[in-house]
Amino acid sequence: MLTKTKIYLSSPHMGGTEQKFVADAFSTNWIAPLGPHVDGFENDLKKYLGDNKYVAALSSGTASIHLALQLLNVSKGDEVLCQSFTFSASANPIIYQGATPVFIDSESDTWNMSPELLEIAIKDRIEKYKKPKAIIAVHLYGMPYKAKEINIIAKKYEIPVIEDSAEALGSTYFGQPCATLSDIGILSFNGNKIITTSGGGALITSTQNLKEKAVFLSTQARDNAPHYEHSSIGFNYRMSNVLAGIGRGQMEVIDDRVKARRQNFDFYKKNLSQFNTIEFLQEPQGFFSNRWITCIKTDSFETREQIRLKLLKDDIESRPLWKPMHMQAIFKDCLHFTNGTSEDLFDKGLCLPSGSNLSQEDLDRVLNNILKTPSL
Repeated sequence: MLTKTKIYLSSPHMGGTEQKFVADAFSTNWIAPLGPHVDGFENDLKKYLGDNKYVAALSSGTASIHLALQLLNVSKGDEVLCQSFTFSASANPIIYQGATPVFIDSESDTWNMSPELLEIAIKDRIEKYKKPKAIIAVHLYGMPYKAKEINIIAKKYEIPVIEDSAEALGSTYFGQPCATLSDIGILSFNGNKIITTSGGGALITSTQNLKEKAVFLSTQARDNAPHYEHSSIGFNYRMSNVLAGIGRGQMEVIDDRVKARRQNFDFYKKNLSQFNTIEFLQEPQGFFSNRWITCIKTDSFETREQIRLKLLKDDIESRPLWKPMHMQAIFKDCLHFTNGTSEDLFDKGLCLPSGSNLSQEDLDRVLNNILKTPSL
């Protein structure tokens, strides 16, 4: 008897040429956190994002945010403004530095950081002699945040922006690639991302000097000496040559992956938008989302749970939208400037299976289960 296979939310999707690069790493014995494929992967990303940017390939997106905070000299006692509606990896590095996160809620157009609340928070902290040291804004689920408005506010108060593009490789804002819209950008190549290196990330800067400093810190901050000499605290954050080889193969199919994810979104929207109990996040004019994950907002927690449990019963993975950081137990004592948007999204929102390797049969199976939900 044939059994149905599990449908995952977002599983890795190999293009076929990754093995060529990995085999080269093995045959040349470049099994280290440096090597020609690390350089090659950085160059591939640089070409994709724009030749005026510099890329440091690292071990994770989290490591990239941590080093970004290091480059901005965030330290103990500082405050960092961070989008509340995001994964904890956006906020955890603030704690690594001994700093304090202050959480900012979302606006309803993109589900990302509210420029209005951002400025309110900045004014409040300055009035209390706690001017924030940095801002971490996130392109959630591949949808660009309102970069123009955020950047205007950031420049007005002279606060640098870390652009968390972990979910947004392939997205653009008025034609400009996400990860290149701010002072420092970061990417993630975790197994569930639009392309993957198994585990990995990248830090994007505007100067060669900042890239070199990031690489220095990511390789244990070893000074130039014949022995091991250290005048700074460093980290083991550099990407390995083997994983970079996987990334080089993935970069050859990035456009196909974006196209497939967007087609998934179009399929769900075409077949579900007639229900007044389901809403889809639309692209504002000038915004282009890679549609890393297709998300819906239902009319109630009950409807969301009916859909999620119906899918789960058929071994189909779905997931509620991110629980806001200001609602998390580990951050419960942190200051937050909120308007209820992210709490409402968490209560009613659901991520649907969105992998670029989903077959039409998979998509039909997901849809048929949703259509059986009583509250629709």
